Amino acid sequence: MEKTKENLVAETRKWLERLEKKAKTVKSTGKMSEEHMKEVIRNMNAYISDCKHFMEIDDWVRAYEAVIYAWGIYETLVRLNLIEGRID
Repeated sequence: MEKTKENLVAETRKWLERLEKKAKTVKSTGKMSEEHMKEVIRNMNAYISDCKHFMEIDDWVRAYEAVIYAWGIYETLVRLNLIEGRID
């Protein structure tokens, strides 16, 4: 069980680090209204914040879920060409 937690912690931290770097440089392509874009980015950032909160209280399952959900928002925006970015 301890190895599972170690893996979960490592994966959560990895994805959070990757996403935080990308979230700092999010730039709209103009294909979505500014209002909607702000709302989507606000939601993504809320999940990032949730991830950090769950990490602080040692709830790694919820932390991982939150960061992966935030990553999903980012990846969807890139794939739909709504923001400039790369999925790597």
